[in-house]
Amino acid sequence: MERGRIEELRSTYHGRICDEVLRQNSAGVPNNADSGSNASVRMGKGIVDRLGWPIRTGRLAGQTAGYRFEEATKDFLCEAFRLLSHLRPGEWKFSLGGNIRDYEQYQHLSSVSQAVRQNKELRVVFGDYIVTPDIVICRQPVTDGKVNENETLLGGDGVAGLTPLRRTNSQANILHASVSCKWTLRSDRSQNARTAGLNLVRNRKGKTPHIVVVVGEPLPGRIASLAYGTGDIDCVYHFALRELVEAAADNDSDSDVLHTLVAGKRLRDISDLPFDLAV
Repeated sequence: MERGRIEELRSTYHGRICDEVLRQNSAGVPNNADSGSNASVRMGKGIVDRLGWPIRTGRLAGQTAGYRFEEATKDFLCEAFRLLSHLRPGEWKFSLGGNIRDYEQYQHLSSVSQAVRQNKELRVVFGDYIVTPDIVICRQPVTDGKVNENETLLGGDGVAGLTPLRRTNSQANILHASVSCKWTLRSDRSQNARTAGLNLVRNRKGKTPHIVVVVGEPLPGRIASLAYGTGDIDCVYHFALRELVEAAADNDSDSDVLHTLVAGKRLRDISDLPFDLAV
């Protein structure tokens, strides 16, 4: 059967991950696995074997691996989402980093942030609530000419005078999705994705953006520590879920965890994410 374009992009994405992000030591342990955990090493090697791309031996700084993972993921999502333009038309922008204060739903946080910086007591109360996502996806507001492209929907009657989708009302881009990328989940810092998600929900004025996490972690138990629960993040996406599921097939415990997460709609493959962003 002929492969679809999304599957081709997924394969290209994996090739880039293997070339730019994945490294293995002299014992063949990939750098997304915990060398102190036999289960993690087994799962990590299982994913690499199934990806089928060559992996270089050597070390790569964790910060470098993380940034390259973000960049490769951003490019994959941008290219895949572009193929779905007939399902989700609009002017979209994909970028690394950024501050949520720059977007329509969170512009009010600029004045709040300034007040917090100037007042130590407020800083203790509010803490650091300004989210800086790894990957930002936003939609640009549209001109009235675009709205009236097929027929006159907007005239001089003053309707729709407040919606931020109209460029006449607001020039700020609308935050569509916040994507956190975690190459590994070996520390409590990985849980900051939950805090960031809650801040995005609580501090918005308007539409809640998609709040997702993309991981490269091979150990199902650690993925579960982030994926379990609802309310703070929409879903966790694995960069190679199919390969991970196959690697876990010979271990009932790992396989059961993954089955629970997938059946519970808490874990999906990276190829699902462009479609979920089109919802």
